[in-house]
Amino acid sequence: MTSAVRFSGVSRHYGAVRAVDAVDIDIAEGEFFAMLGPSGSGKTTCLRLIAGFEQPTAGRIEIFGQPAQGLPPYRRQVNTVFQDYALFPHLNVIDNVAYGLMIAGRGKAERHREAEAALEMVALPGYGGRKPSQLSGGQRQRVALARALVMRPKVLLLDEPLGALDLKLREAMQEELKALQRRLGITFVFVTHDQGEALSMADRVAVFNQGQIVQVGAPQDVYYRPQVPFVADFVGSSNVLPPALTERLTGTRRFASLRPEAVRLAADGLPAVLRSASFHGANTRAVFETEDAQIVALLPKGVEIPPEGSAVHLAWDAADLHLMTGAS
Repeated sequence: MTSAVRFSGVSRHYGAVRAVDAVDIDIAEGEFFAMLGPSGSGKTTCLRLIAGFEQPTAGRIEIFGQPAQGLPPYRRQVNTVFQDYALFPHLNVIDNVAYGLMIAGRGKAERHREAEAALEMVALPGYGGRKPSQLSGGQRQRVALARALVMRPKVLLLDEPLGALDLKLREAMQEELKALQRRLGITFVFVTHDQGEALSMADRVAVFNQGQIVQVGAPQDVYYRPQVPFVADFVGSSNVLPPALTERLTGTRRFASLRPEAVRLAADGLPAVLRSASFHGANTRAVFETEDAQIVALLPKGVEIPPEGSAVHLAWDAADLHLMTGAS
């Protein structure tokens, strides 16, 4: 499979700060690839390195097999959608979308025709005469997408583009972005700190921490089979069981991951005390204290919740306890 973007030992240092530290990435053509991690983990710097807004301190970057070091952004086959959309308030929608084509020297009739087609692509036909101030947040986000897509990039970079939207609109736009990527077939590289966005949209997810990728894989693998405690805790807030408890349960001394939704109350199992319970609609989040660790459970509707301070037993299916290979 053709590589759209490849990092080989790429680092970006700012003095003593290693924002990106010896990162290897291989993103396939046509893939929806998510970079997930907390603030300062290096994911946005990697996006800026692909875009050409930053240059690597060390390592090699290739875009469709061609070296990218030293190439300015306008000579790369990529375009970027930013979180704040960066629309020109004094221009109407059609001229915002066509701006890149104007800079490229295309005639007005041609660039407006292509801009209209791009607006059609993002479900905004007929909106060309409006100003950005006359649009909703979701509509402005679509205009920013159209402005990037009209340049026909081979790689579309998305820097937390849904961060300014409310929850319901953000969820709707997740579905629209995924459908758009499938329809266009171009490579999407999506940066987010939101685990739900990454898991729901991406073909593969790279989890960043302290300038490095700590795990990369399909969303299901990253969620159910984390390799290190950081991934287990960051992606979906799993219970990370310490090696001493895991050894008592399985005979193997390692960190283990146990998803809250896998934990249930039982007549027999691991002794625990209920410390707190909070109603979350479809489930109740219950926090239990055991001899070796705190364990959180998401108990479904219909389960009788005992009073706080009650002694209980916790159980789960053996397949739901995942032994991790890493220690950090």
